[in-house]
Amino acid sequence: MNLSPNGSQDSAVDLSDPYRGAEPLSRPNHEDTYQWLKVASERLSQVRYVFLIQVEDGIPSASQRAALEYSDAVLMGWPEFNDPHLRKLTEQQKAEVVTKSDCVEKYLKQFRKAERDDDSEAMAESLIRVTENVAQVRKNFQPDFLLPTFAEIRRVVEEEWNEDMAKIAAPDLKGARLRSGFQVEGVADRPHTSHSSHASH
Repeated sequence: MNLSPNGSQDSAVDLSDPYRGAEPLSRPNHEDTYQWLKVASERLSQVRYVFLIQVEDGIPSASQRAALEYSDAVLMGWPEFNDPHLRKLTEQQKAEVVTKSDCVEKYLKQFRKAERDDDSEAMAESLIRVTENVAQVRKNFQPDFLLPTFAEIRRVVEEEWNEDMAKIAAPDLKGARLRSGFQVEGVADRPHTSHSSHASH
C-alpha cells in the first residue's frame, strides 16, 4: 500500500501490468475530447504488444496474423492529439467517442481473460474488437482517413498465409516420401529396390 499526499492509503500500482491505466479512474476528462484520441492509441498499442508476445514463438494462424495486421493499419500514422487538422467534435460525436471508448474497455477485459486462459484465438478476437472501436474513435477525428476493414485485411492475409503454409508443407512432403522409400523425382513414384530386377531363369 502507498500513502497518498493527504496521508490516506491507496492501492499500489503494478508497473508490470501492460494494461495499467485501463481502469475507469484513468479515463480522460470528458471536456478534453482530444485526450480520448491519445488514450485510444495507447490502449490498442498495449494490447497489440501483449498479443504479439503471446504468438511470436509459434506460427500464428491466419486470423491471428490478420488481427495484428489490422491493428497495425489502424495505428499507422496516428495523429498527435493536438494536431490542428483534427476535426472539432460535435456533442453527438463526443458521445460516440465515449461509447466506442467504453467498448474498448469492455474488450480489454475479455482480452485479459483470454490471456489468463492461454487462449490465443480468443485473444485475437478481442484484439480485433478493440481495433474496430479504436478505428471508430479515430474516424470521428479524421473523417477523411481511409481505414481498412478487418474483412479486407483478412482476405489478403489469408492468401499470404496459404502460400506460406504451402511452402512449409512442400519440404515436409519431400522428406516423408524419402523416409517411406519412394522417389521424389521422376515421372511416377516407384518403390526403390536394393537390386535390379532380373528375369526368371
